[in-house]
Amino acid sequence: MDGRVNLWVAPAGEDQRATAQNLLLDLAGLLVNQPELRYEPSGRPYVDGLAVSISHSRELVAVAAALSGPVGVDVEDVYPREVSALAQRWFGAEELAWMAAQPDELTAFLHLWAAKEAVGKALGFGLRKGGLRRRMPLPVPPGQEQSLAAGLVPAEPTLAVVHVPVSEGVVLAVALPVGASDVLLVEFHGAALRRTVKSRTSFPVVVRGN
Repeated sequence: MDGRVNLWVAPAGEDQRATAQNLLLDLAGLLVNQPELRYEPSGRPYVDGLAVSISHSRELVAVAAALSGPVGVDVEDVYPREVSALAQRWFGAEELAWMAAQPDELTAFLHLWAAKEAVGKALGFGLRKGGLRRRMPLPVPPGQEQSLAAGLVPAEPTLAVVHVPVSEGVVLAVALPVGASDVLLVEFHGAALRRTVKSRTSFPVVVRGN
């Protein structure tokens, strides 16, 4: 079965929810026939025959779909806010130590937070059931290769997390099966596709442009 994870991102527009739903249906239409987007009572989106996930911030929407295995995506805008108290309440000692060693506490926090959100979405219950306390693999330093092995989630050995660089001022994390082959990233700018910068990772992030 196809092990590719498809990831599309686009400007959020005035109605982030509608933009994300329409984007996901466009993506799903390339993978299955006549997709219908529905929601479980928990709020989790689903399309028959696909694993899907949706996220949106003030600036971007992100949708992910795969034919095999669960996926989860989370996008966070980087804007000034206080995060120390949240981190102290929910993050483990190793995560706090890693945050403290980073030059930008906020961005470091968002990398961990987005990873926790993405894993929770892939599992189907978000941050409930101890999701905020679920230990995440620590992101690799900029310029170093990341891999699925390095992104393994300790408490969920079938899942890994990768951070995909997209727009400046945005943190995006994707949770995906450990057997995934690659991530196909397509970024929309208005109605047109634009080429993005290929991630420096040993795990393939295939970039498609116009």
